Amino acid sequence: MNDQLAKQLTAVIMAHGLALAAHAQTSPAAPAGTNNPAKLPDVTVKGQQDQSTPYKPDAVQSPKYTEPLLDVPQTITVVPRAVIEQQNATTLRDVLRNVPGISYQAGEGGVPAGDNLSIRGFSARTDLFVDNVRDFGGYSRDSFNLEQVEVSKGPASSYAGRGSTGGSINLVSKTPYLDPAYSGSVGLGSADYKRLTLDVNQPITNSPIPGTAVRLNGVWTESDVAGRDVVNDERWGIAPSLAFGLGTPTRVKLSYFHLDQDNLPGYGIPWVPTNSGPLAAFGNKPAPVDYANFYGLKSDFEKTRTDIPTALVEHDFNESFSLRNLTRYGQNDRDSVYTSPRFVDLTPGPVVSYGRTLNRQFQSRDQVDTIFANQTDLTSRFDTWKLNHAVVTSLEYIHETSKNYARAVHTNGAPITGNAPTAPFADLFDPNPNVSRFGPTLRTGAFAESKSDSVAASLFDTIKLGEKWQVNGGVRFDHFELDYKSIATNGVPAAGTPLSRTDDLVSWRAGLLYKPLPNGSIYAAYGTSFNPSGEGLTLATNTTTAAANFETDPEKSRTFEIGTKWDLLDNRLALALALFRTEKFNARTEDPVDPSDTLVLNGKQRVDGVEVSAAGSITKEWMIFAGYAHMISEIIESNDPNEEGNELSNTPKNTFSLWTTYQLPWNFEIGGGAQFMDSRYSANGANRRQAPDYWLFDAMLTYHVNKNFSLRLNMMNITDERYIDRVGGGHFIPGAGRAGVLTASFTF
Repeated sequence: MNDQLAKQLTAVIMAHGLALAAHAQTSPAAPAGTNNPAKLPDVTVKGQQDQSTPYKPDAVQSPKYTEPLLDVPQTITVVPRAVIEQQNATTLRDVLRNVPGISYQAGEGGVPAGDNLSIRGFSARTDLFVDNVRDFGGYSRDSFNLEQVEVSKGPASSYAGRGSTGGSINLVSKTPYLDPAYSGSVGLGSADYKRLTLDVNQPITNSPIPGTAVRLNGVWTESDVAGRDVVNDERWGIAPSLAFGLGTPTRVKLSYFHLDQDNLPGYGIPWVPTNSGPLAAFGNKPAPVDYANFYGLKSDFEKTRTDIPTALVEHDFNESFSLRNLTRYGQNDRDSVYTSPRFVDLTPGPVVSYGRTLNRQFQSRDQVDTIFANQTDLTSRFDTWKLNHAVVTSLEYIHETSKNYARAVHTNGAPITGNAPTAPFADLFDPNPNVSRFGPTLRTGAFAESKSDSVAASLFDTIKLGEKWQVNGGVRFDHFELDYKSIATNGVPAAGTPLSRTDDLVSWRAGLLYKPLPNGSIYAAYGTSFNPSGEGLTLATNTTTAAANFETDPEKSRTFEIGTKWDLLDNRLALALALFRTEKFNARTEDPVDPSDTLVLNGKQRVDGVEVSAAGSITKEWMIFAGYAHMISEIIESNDPNEEGNELSNTPKNTFSLWTTYQLPWNFEIGGGAQFMDSRYSANGANRRQAPDYWLFDAMLTYHVNKNFSLRLNMMNITDERYIDRVGGGHFIPGAGRAGVLTASFTF
């Protein structure tokens, strides 16, 4: 099926769904109880919810968390669907702006573009999960099929496996339930924004299998980027799912997720290197240009395709024992050609002098990533010696592959190699995107391929010692094998490959929780994590390759956290406060001055912080979702003496987010939000390049025409702030400018 036919088919399916919804007359009730998060009420319909608490989910999806959020000794932020929809947050990056302590970085240095982020100062690029299964590939995620987004803070390899030094993110997918519901939206806005969504849930009452329901979610969206030249995003997706046995002891859910993207990407603005030329005053600062400038070529492209079929089987033996098994296969195809702007030294000799000439550096990614995962969780609830236990025993097997083909610009039948330009130079102040590269982009015959197998077993227990005290603990064993090879253009293995590495690691987490009142808790917790050298599915023989040297043991981290959580105002409002320290106590480090220096695990990095949050309803009409994080980061020890005492890269001292809405008379609802990102350093520990702090302000006005139809106006970045959204070593990507979107929504 070609892309055009697939788009037409999706449009037809969504159109039929819209027609079905338009004729529906039954208003949905709350979904029947399952092990998944409850379907949140659609907050665009006045009076549909009873307690006005759609901003306050009480639980997370992972079966390893057996208690409500109030009784989990860990900082966990859950962004619910109500907030996502009201903000018109169409991407995962938009959603995560509601979570303090998260910052974004640009893809470079062998890392594909996509959702690259840091949590509490540590990279979390490989710490994204979909329904508790590790996500894969480099792509930007859409929100159309999300029920909620769960951000767990602090090292937790015992839950997530490798990685998760600063935390992990779980995307919870929409699934069928037993009540009919039909909703959708049409949005139009500035920057040529267009978006169409559909969400249809239909029980099959005459099915021979009780509890059968089908759900279909779809999206099509296209938009330029406000305040940026040339850049364009276009994607469509469809997510059908089928469930059997809902409301019975045995439940089966089958789902398929497809997301297709065809974007014209931008690599942003270059940092000015240290130099003695005309731009010397801007050394290690952003180039003094209009942030709308586009230094790429109109022939650049980014095409990704993600397919994820999943089968989930759940069985309740009785009130005490339940079994859950999830099987998933996923594939992500990425085909992209970017242009990275880099200054050209036009002065021969030892003195570096940069002017207004930029090299359009060729960046290519021709990569296929796959994953097969099988997870089994047995939950047991029982009493021993007056102690109440909730035990979760888990087994997991994951097989991942990645194959990345090398490509180059060819001229006169041969690839351009070395530092030779592959396209005409760009003028810093007047770039021309209409020129072409010096030849076609073709595969060279070289490629890198990796295969990994991960086997894990874990055991968690929550012990209740009466009504006041709880002890929570868990341990996990991971066996991680990685085979890597690099094939040269002549078809033979590159020097030093193939490579293999095997790591066996034990990680654990423990917490003690005291409940002075039924609606409050005070806790202390400790957790560990590990980062193997093959975490990103690459290995290298170079002793100074920081993230992938095959001879280097895993980095290890630990966190200490104390905190308190309270549910107030008849459990409508959740408040939380936590103090934490995260330490990577054997960080990879080497002396950059000594070319023969071997990478060793002698570094030490630390982040201390405090985080507060509020989520829920202050009154029936007034809802709030807010958070603040203060972080102090430091490189304590390093073989590079210039790094010691510096801050960790991409670790802002202060981050703040607020979103609040109020229901007015006459069916109007107003809302607004603010986000603050403190200054942060770029992609190394030298603390030379710093992105300035910024404030963003958003606003919303909704008119509920009736209980089934509403109109919503969203204004984003209403002050048209010029800011750096994603930082990188050689460039940064500016954030979007002022934009407005008008959305018509229906629900039955």
